[in-house]
Amino acid sequence: MVPKLSGILLSIALICGFAPVSQALDYPNKYVRIIIPFPPGGGSDAQARTLALELSKMWNQQVIVENKPGAGTTIGAAYVANAAPDGYTLYLNSVGHTVTPSLYKNLRYDPVKSCTPISMLSKSPFILLVNPSLGANSMADLLALARSKPGKLNYGTTGIGGGPHLAAQMMVAAAKIDAQHVPFNGSAPLLTALLENVVDFGFGDPAALPSIRAGSLKALGVTSLERSPILPDVPTFDETIKKDFDMANWNSILAPANTPPEIVKFINDSIARALKSPDLVRVFEAQGFEPVSSSPEELRSFMVSEIKKYHDVLEVAGVKPQ
Repeated sequence: MVPKLSGILLSIALICGFAPVSQALDYPNKYVRIIIPFPPGGGSDAQARTLALELSKMWNQQVIVENKPGAGTTIGAAYVANAAPDGYTLYLNSVGHTVTPSLYKNLRYDPVKSCTPISMLSKSPFILLVNPSLGANSMADLLALARSKPGKLNYGTTGIGGGPHLAAQMMVAAAKIDAQHVPFNGSAPLLTALLENVVDFGFGDPAALPSIRAGSLKALGVTSLERSPILPDVPTFDETIKKDFDMANWNSILAPANTPPEIVKFINDSIARALKSPDLVRVFEAQGFEPVSSSPEELRSFMVSEIKKYHDVLEVAGVKPQ
């Protein structure tokens, strides 16, 4: 006997109901890109590539990393904001994404409205670095040197608008020193400049750990409110510069605005699983990053609060949008 059509449809519905989300969505059915607004070699680049490897294995689909550096992270952000909202273009962003509204008058995108939050990815401190040849063995030494030569010392960051740049602005204002900013296009060029004594001090991220451990660079302070487990002997700015000084370095994953909710949920769930992978945890922790996931809603609220926080900080520091 031929089964009734209603029975066939019910069977199909039940099968589809129990199908994996990726199959029901037919996502991803081609390669996915993670855009980062920095050149290769820095902490964000390392995180993106580690995450891409985990997602590639999980999805049985290639996930690739594309570097689109420049203009204080706004080139990469604008590229993603204008990409198709189909889940195939993701954006690994950091503190700089929530700072740019306070630094640039005419952004081609809105840091919140032009994006769909997916998940937080990691957190870590920023690190104040010097070459040992400078002769500054503590924060007090560096501040004394800067005050003895007002306007003569220079400091490097990974570029205007990035987290290290903001940390530097906050530190210079809080310590009341006069030093000249030299922006570089990412972590690798900054570290090279420090190693070659092109700049007197600099603000980096855990990508500097190999140089610190080798003794070729010295860490004088971290921007987290509490001492970092990756550098437990290095004092915080809260201890040496100003009480309650707190500047977290974080990374998260965004997609273009209007990305379908079912794809957002699928990617969010996948990232949460990836962040529990022993391989990813081992790589992140070796590089000085703590894996941290979140819901899309939590990430959106966090970004809104960060934008206000750094607007107020930069306003007090006298930094005007350009």
